[in-house]
Amino acid sequence: MPRGCPFLPPGDYAGLRADSPVTRVVLPSGDTAWVISSYPLVRAFLADPRTTADRSHPAYPSILPKQPVSKAAAAGLLTWMDPPEHTVHRRMVVNEFTTKRVQAMAPRIKEITDECIDAILAATGEADLVQLLSLAVPSRVICELLGVPYADRALFDGLTIVILNHTSPAEDRMSAWRQLREYLSGLVTRKQHEPGEDLLSRLVKKYEDAGIFDLELLTGVANALLVAGHETTANMISLGTVFFLRNPDHLARFLADEDSRPQAVDELLRFFSIAEYSTSRVTTADIEIGGVVIPADSGVIALNSAANHDGSEFADAEKFDPHRDARRHMAFGYGIHQCLGQSLARLELQIVLATLFERIPSLTLAKPAEELPYKHNAAFYGIYEVPVTW
Repeated sequence: MPRGCPFLPPGDYAGLRADSPVTRVVLPSGDTAWVISSYPLVRAFLADPRTTADRSHPAYPSILPKQPVSKAAAAGLLTWMDPPEHTVHRRMVVNEFTTKRVQAMAPRIKEITDECIDAILAATGEADLVQLLSLAVPSRVICELLGVPYADRALFDGLTIVILNHTSPAEDRMSAWRQLREYLSGLVTRKQHEPGEDLLSRLVKKYEDAGIFDLELLTGVANALLVAGHETTANMISLGTVFFLRNPDHLARFLADEDSRPQAVDELLRFFSIAEYSTSRVTTADIEIGGVVIPADSGVIALNSAANHDGSEFADAEKFDPHRDARRHMAFGYGIHQCLGQSLARLELQIVLATLFERIPSLTLAKPAEELPYKHNAAFYGIYEVPVTW
C-alpha cells in the first residue's frame, strides 16, 4: 500500500485496523498472506509459539518472488530460527548487548559522531548527510564492535543496498548475498586463527568452548549483526534529522532537555517504524486471533507499523508527541525475535541527533523534504540521500 505522506504509514492501514484487523491480502509477489494490523492482535500474535520464522518455508510471505535459499546460505541468521535452535544461539550473543555494555560505548560513539560531523563541515557548500553521517556513524560503530575492517565499508554497504532494494534483479540480490557471506566467512576464519578484542573473536571462542563451532553458522551470525547493526539505525538517523528540520519546535525541546531525549527517541522509533516486514511468520497450527481462524501453514505479516499507529494504544497516534511514553512500541519487534541491538540503536540515535544539531545549528535541507528519495522500494524504510547545507 502506498504512503500518502513520507512521514506516516500508508493511510489504508487505518482502514484495515478499523474494519478488518485480521484479513487476507495478495502481495506484489502474487503470494497470498494474512495481515494483522491492530496493536493488541499484533502483540498477541508475535508472542504465540505456534508460528515459525523460517523463511525457507513455502508459505513464508514474500513481497518479492521467492528465490531458493540453501540451508548453508541461511545458517546462523537468528531471525530465521525457531526454538530450541534460536534459544541456544541468541543466548550466545545477547550478553554482548546488555544495557551496561552499550552505555560503556557512549564516549566512543560520541567521538565517531564528532569525527563524521568534522567531515561534513569540511565539505564545501553542500553535503550528503546519509553518506557522511547517517551511514558512517553506525557503520563505524558496528565495525569496531564486531572487528570488521572499516576500510571494507564500501563493500558491505554496497552489497547491503542491493540485497535490501526490492527493485534489484533477483540474480543481483543473490550474487550480493553470496559475496557478503564469502567476505564474512573469511573474516570469521581470520578471527579463529588471529583473535582480537572484538565481539566476533569472543563469539568464535564461545562457540569453540561449547563444542558447537560451525563456520557457516558464525558467518550467518556475523551477517545478521553487521547488516542489522548499521542499516536500520542509518535510516532512523536520516528520518529523524529531516523530521526535526521540518519541526523546529520539537528540535528545540529535544536539545533543551537532555533527560527527555530517550523518550523522544522512542517516540521517533514508534512514529516511523521502519521495519515493517521483519515480523512476518508462518503458522504451525490453526490460530484464532481477533475472532478469525488463521489456518496452519499460512503466511502472516504482523504489521508493526500499523500497530504502532493504533489509537487504542497510542492516543493521537498520527502525531509526534515527545511527552508520550512510547516504550511499548514494536519498532524492534516483539517476542523471542525482538531486536538484540535495540539499546545500541537508541543510544546512537540520542548521541548523533543531539550532537549534529548542537554543532551545526544552522543545518538546512538543500532541497524540499517532499523531493527527497525515500526508500519506498526497500526492506527498511528510509532515505537514500539527504543533501544539506549550513
